[in-house]
Amino acid sequence: MSSYYKTILCLANSRRPKGTCFAGKEFAGGETTNWIRPINASNGGAISDHDRLYKDNSHAGLLDIVKIPLQQPKPSLHHKEDHQIQADEFWEKVGRATWPQIVGATDNVQGPLWSNGDSSRHGRNDKVNEKIAVKLAGSLYLIAPSRLSLVVGLESAFKGPDVRKVRANFAYGGATYNFVVTDPVIQKEFFAKGDGTYPINDARLCVSLAEILNRSATKLVAAVITPDRV
Repeated sequence: MSSYYKTILCLANSRRPKGTCFAGKEFAGGETTNWIRPINASNGGAISDHDRLYKDNSHAGLLDIVKIPLQQPKPSLHHKEDHQIQADEFWEKVGRATWPQIVGATDNVQGPLWSNGDSSRHGRNDKVNEKIAVKLAGSLYLIAPSRLSLVVGLESAFKGPDVRKVRANFAYGGATYNFVVTDPVIQKEFFAKGDGTYPINDARLCVSLAEILNRSATKLVAAVITPDRV
């Protein structure tokens, strides 16, 4: 049996090696509070399709309100939100998010998204140096960008062929950003379109700071949430 259960409003179910990064905010009485990222340490931290099964054999997904069996908190560096799941128990769907609940869950971040000034070849303000990352208090935000476009196109890759990606080009808090989008539903929708730039008028972005690789952590858009998706 689990040590405890947490009910969360899922704000990210994004692609990562071996499964998904599943994360959201604790939910009670119609209100959201702290971020929680369920992980499975035996699967490299990723949540597999089997991990997020409901009893009816459907899967927990973005915008579900989910009761999750957990074993223990498992914080790691800047991933303070991590909790190890109880892998042999089903998850339980208890509801579905409304747009007002998404608006209510939105964070008001004062200052930069973690740290600005470090960028990848194709991004903007999308990297955080390891020395800074290890001192951060968390790795997830839900934000309302002041301007947002999704950009689809080929990118050169390090020691490999060009790769087609979806990026979020957005403004927030007086700064501009360009992050890779790892939301699988948005990837599928926009890969089906031609390469180009697509303005989005009203959205919330779940932004995530990934684990450290090659002495830096990459900022990602883990979910693009719009009123019509809700």
